[in-house]
Amino acid sequence: MSAAHSVPHTRILIGLVGGAVVGCVVNALVQDGTIPAKAVSTVITYLTKPVGQIFLNLLFMAIIPLVFASLAVGVTKLGGTGNVGRIGLKTISYFLVTTACAAAIGISLVNAIRPGDQLPDEEKSKLLGKYADEAGKKLEKKDDFGLDTFINIVPRNPLEAFVKKDMLAIIFTALIVGIALTRIDPEKAKVIIDVLEGVNQITDFILRLAMAMAPYAVFCLIFSTTAELGFAILRALAAFVFTVLGGLALHLCIVLPLLVKFLGGMSPVEFFRKSRATMITAFSTSSSSATLPTAMKCAEDELGVPARVSRFVLPLSASMNHNGTALFESVTVLFLAQVFGVDLTLSQQLVVLVLCILTATGMAGVPGGSLPLIGLILVQVNVPAGAIAIVLGVDRILDMCRTMVNVTADLTTAVFVAKSEPSDPEPASTST
Repeated sequence: MSAAHSVPHTRILIGLVGGAVVGCVVNALVQDGTIPAKAVSTVITYLTKPVGQIFLNLLFMAIIPLVFASLAVGVTKLGGTGNVGRIGLKTISYFLVTTACAAAIGISLVNAIRPGDQLPDEEKSKLLGKYADEAGKKLEKKDDFGLDTFINIVPRNPLEAFVKKDMLAIIFTALIVGIALTRIDPEKAKVIIDVLEGVNQITDFILRLAMAMAPYAVFCLIFSTTAELGFAILRALAAFVFTVLGGLALHLCIVLPLLVKFLGGMSPVEFFRKSRATMITAFSTSSSSATLPTAMKCAEDELGVPARVSRFVLPLSASMNHNGTALFESVTVLFLAQVFGVDLTLSQQLVVLVLCILTATGMAGVPGGSLPLIGLILVQVNVPAGAIAIVLGVDRILDMCRTMVNVTADLTTAVFVAKSEPSDPEPASTST
């Protein structure tokens, strides 16, 4: 299995690096006037963005059926509510601890570096003007995040939840269906379980189609981003970008390896070597949800996580475990507060920490999904929600980086839960 998949993984990495290099070169040539900007815009609009979007659509096509079928079948393989409750508690506890660590790293770094004090007023005004309209559109899309978010986890209409892609409601429905299958007549349950297993096989086929075009799609996705942005925007927000990337690097290279070593019982070097393809996919797609099929195959085929664990833990992780996002949110909120001269007390920063953990847990695992929630947190600390316009120019690049951390943390969760569970599960109450 590993050998068969090593070549595609290498090609994806080549596509990633190639797209970044070519995109930056093209952007530099546009800035010099060597290549007309209109020609590059045409290539991006009619070629590279459509190819990248088709790739993402193929991945998203599999997400809803994969999450529902995998979770429901996973519950039946765990064998009843006792095991589900135990593993669910471990999983969610791990989410909260790692997400809190990530957000705390972000707050510590932003207080030490104070990137908001280093952004000149003219750059702030320029960025606000350039991205104000885009910020307004993103904030319009936000849903109220609060008690209703958690109430709506129990859907009135499961079909409506599927149409709206409400992942938390879909997860709850799948858990209920899975538990029900362990309680009803085994012969009748087996028919439904076989159908759900068939759905899993179909999503696996869709994944193979998507991964066949992945090297070319990754090239197009990265090229589109770097050709449009280049390095100019990075220079303007260098201190902010450095703070976010530094925090993500600390979490990825220190916190997660320690957890893999001491809680997962696996060599961090081995873990990262076997996870590299999934990390590259997460980086290029900027979506935990889109990376879920690849993450599940990696967990089962490369990391040795039993299917009964991976098919329960990873769908939950993709929807709820966003370490990188919590870190990014904490840095962004405090950075923008510094830019607008709002000094936050220790108690206010602790409120920001809690809000970052909660919103990162409840956000959608899609590109840019955290921005509307950052707007909600900004309002709580007396910073205009529209201030997110300042960071929009670099969000795509940082989104790629934080998604890679999110998905890597998902895989460490699966490794931890698999290690903590007995090798021979208790027999299920249904015969499958």
